[in-house]
Amino acid sequence: MLLLFYVITYLNNLKGVIPLTTTRDYGAELDAMQVQLNKLQQLMENITTTKGVSGSGVIAKSYVQKEQDQHSHEGRGGVYYSGQFRNGQSHYRWEPQERSVDQLLGLDGDKAAKILGALGHEMRLDILRTVLQEPLTGPELVERLNMGTTGQLYHHLKALAGADLLVQEERGGKYAIPGHRVLPLLLLFAATSDFMDTSDYLDMFEVRSDARSYLGPVAGNSETFDPHNLLWAVMENCLLEHTHGTCTEVQLFLHRNGSVTVADNGRGIPVHALPDQQPRVQKVLTDMSRLSASATFLAPGGEKGISMPIVNALSRVLTVEIRRDGKVFEQHYKHGIPQSELQTVGITKETGTRVTFLPDRDLFNTNFELPVLIKHAADLAELYPKLKLQVLSD
Repeated sequence: MLLLFYVITYLNNLKGVIPLTTTRDYGAELDAMQVQLNKLQQLMENITTTKGVSGSGVIAKSYVQKEQDQHSHEGRGGVYYSGQFRNGQSHYRWEPQERSVDQLLGLDGDKAAKILGALGHEMRLDILRTVLQEPLTGPELVERLNMGTTGQLYHHLKALAGADLLVQEERGGKYAIPGHRVLPLLLLFAATSDFMDTSDYLDMFEVRSDARSYLGPVAGNSETFDPHNLLWAVMENCLLEHTHGTCTEVQLFLHRNGSVTVADNGRGIPVHALPDQQPRVQKVLTDMSRLSASATFLAPGGEKGISMPIVNALSRVLTVEIRRDGKVFEQHYKHGIPQSELQTVGITKETGTRVTFLPDRDLFNTNFELPVLIKHAADLAELYPKLKLQVLSD
C-alpha cells in the first residue's frame, strides 16, 4: 500500500508539470519513475532491516556497520522494551519504554546488589512466580509449593512484602504482586533465561575446586591426578553405545601435544536444539544435573562419577566432532565453556562422535601413557569381544 501511494503521488506530480499539449516522452518518465522506485525500495529495506534477523540470530553485518557509522555519536545505545500480561481478571499493558545503556551502566552498585540479593533465593523466586500466576493466601502457597511448614514461608513473605514486591489484600488475605512491579519482574525473568547456561558453567567451575571428589587421591608422590581417568570416562560413552548395538568400532589417538582423541562409529550425539535453544550436544557436555545424558565412570577412590561435563570442566580445551544426519558438526570448548557455536563443517555418509581433549596442566602434570592405553584396550576387548578397539599415536 505504501508503494502504491508513492506511485500515485508521483503520477499526480507528473500531471501537474507536463502540459497536455506537449508530446510526452514516456521513456524519460519511466526512467524518472524507476529512480523514485529505487529510492523507495532502499527506504523500505532500511526500515525492514531493523526488524530483520538472520537465521543464526545475528543482525545483518551491513546494517550493524551502518548503524555504527550513523549513531557512533549517540552514546552507547539503548534498551527498548514493552509487553502485556494477563493474570486472572487483571490485564497489564506497557507502552514501549527505553533505558539508555549509559543510564544502566551508571546504576548505584550497592542498591543493585541489594535488589539482586533480596531476589537471589530459590524460595522467594518460587513465591513470586507462583503469585504472578494468581494471587494466593499463605496456606495456599504452602500447599502449592509443597512446603512442610508455614514458618519458612512467612519469613520470605515478610521480606518480600517489606521490599514492596508483595502486597496482601487484608490480614489473612491473598498475596499479589503490585502492578508497577510486574513488568520489572518479568523483564528480570527474561534476562535470567538468557543466563541459564551460566548456571552450568558455575557448576563446572566448582568441579575444578573439588577435583579430588571426582578423581580420587593424587597419583603416588607426584601431587597430581591421573589423566587416564578422564579418558576412561569418555570411553564409557562409547561402551554404552556398543551395548545398545549402535557402535562397533572405537579408536584412541594419542597426540604429541598431550591431548587424546576418542572416536567411535556410533549414532553421534544429537545436535538438534532443545526448547531452550541450546544444542543437545552442548547440553550433554555441560549439564551436570542428575538428568544428564552422559555415562559416568567412577575413578578409584573417587566419591562422584566422572561424566562428560566433568571431563569438559577439567580439560584445558576440548573439541567435539559429530557425524550425523549426513553432516559433520563441530564445537570447541575451553574449561567447559563453549568457544564457538555448533558449526556444520562438512558432509558425510558416516555416523559417530570424535572427542579430542587436553587435560588441564594445573591438575594433571603427567601425560597419557601409550602402554596404559594399549593394556586398557586389551582388557576391554575381552569384556566386549564384538567391539573393535584400536590404539594409535602420532
